[in-house]
Amino acid sequence: MTSLPVTLDDIRAAAGRIAGDVVRTPCLRSETLSRIAKAEIWIKFENLQFTASFKERGALNTLLQLTPEERKRGVIAMSAGNHAQGVAYHAGRLGIPATIVMPSFTPNTKVTHTRGHGAKVVLHGDTLSEAATEAHRLADAQKLVFVHPYDDPRIIAGQGTIALEMLEDAPALDTIVAPVGGGGMIAGCAVAARGLKPDIKLIGVETLGYSAMRQLLANEPVQAGGDTIAEGIAVRDIGKLPLDLCRRLLDRVVSVDEVEIEHAIALLLEVEKTVAEGAGAASLAALLAHPALFAGRKVGLVLSGGNIDTRLLASVLMRGLVRDGRIVRLRLRITDQPGQLAKVATIIGKAGGNIVEVQHGRLFGGVVAKAADLDVTVETRDRAHIGELVAGLQAGGFTVRVLEGVEA
Repeated sequence: MTSLPVTLDDIRAAAGRIAGDVVRTPCLRSETLSRIAKAEIWIKFENLQFTASFKERGALNTLLQLTPEERKRGVIAMSAGNHAQGVAYHAGRLGIPATIVMPSFTPNTKVTHTRGHGAKVVLHGDTLSEAATEAHRLADAQKLVFVHPYDDPRIIAGQGTIALEMLEDAPALDTIVAPVGGGGMIAGCAVAARGLKPDIKLIGVETLGYSAMRQLLANEPVQAGGDTIAEGIAVRDIGKLPLDLCRRLLDRVVSVDEVEIEHAIALLLEVEKTVAEGAGAASLAALLAHPALFAGRKVGLVLSGGNIDTRLLASVLMRGLVRDGRIVRLRLRITDQPGQLAKVATIIGKAGGNIVEVQHGRLFGGVVAKAADLDVTVETRDRAHIGELVAGLQAGGFTVRVLEGVEA
């Protein structure tokens, strides 16, 4: 391992450097996820860091190695979220002036949090690439130290402390799964894990739209783009240093789609009572999407962060209920007579359904003058329960169509 540009000793030194100033997050076994996966599943809860992301580790390890002259000049970073907050928070603690360049589309909450840590925020550009160009320009013009989010040995060593802690808390692990953005965390974890257990398996996870690491490792041209709920790993440009380490240490990289990530977010909240952002849930999404890779193994999942917009989280949870058949919309054709709505409600209630919303339509959709379409959104137990509701309504004389959710 000594021939690597980042070594196990570098990661151990980083662990000592950041100890006490970065949360030593728990790595806990999940009984429910273990049953689902038919494997031993452990979760590393990096969403419990102060800024709700692992990014603090590399940021602090880098800041602590600056010279007094560099500290005085100040630092600059480019990020749309977690790296920005990690650098801003620890720079503020250490009395180091910090400038963060963020793209103009950055959510107001992230801008506010970053400023709240004492950093100067510059909003520039419509893409991360444009923000990065401006950050490098300001670094040169103002003689600031650029803190790269992933392509820096100090950053990689700091992120590698995650795997160091995982194997201290769960030494029996034979597989570690971590999300891949620019590659800094998976590279650091690979160095630490291989240094401690040479035979351990290391699997990275990307989204289908941003599978740059997988493509590069397969010597394919990089094609990336599009919207994703996992914006924290929506990275096209993999760092040169992480790529070199991953070529030598990583077993494979798998891709997951948006539905799988949404399912993982909902499952973590429901089962583990913990909030994960899209990137943070990617490891669990891989476990659910590729079960054959993990069955019978002792698997550590890195839950890398929990910074998700509350409205987006609410939408993910509701969409999950629909996919699971636990919320369904039924369309009934009823006659325009008194008592029809009460009859529908009575049948649904007796069948154990909970009516969430009712829409009564007489004007559109080709409804005859003496009839109406009734759209009823119902909370159900599961998919099978939908069939019971439909059967009860049909027995009551109503024509029923399932508009959303899973057909019974």
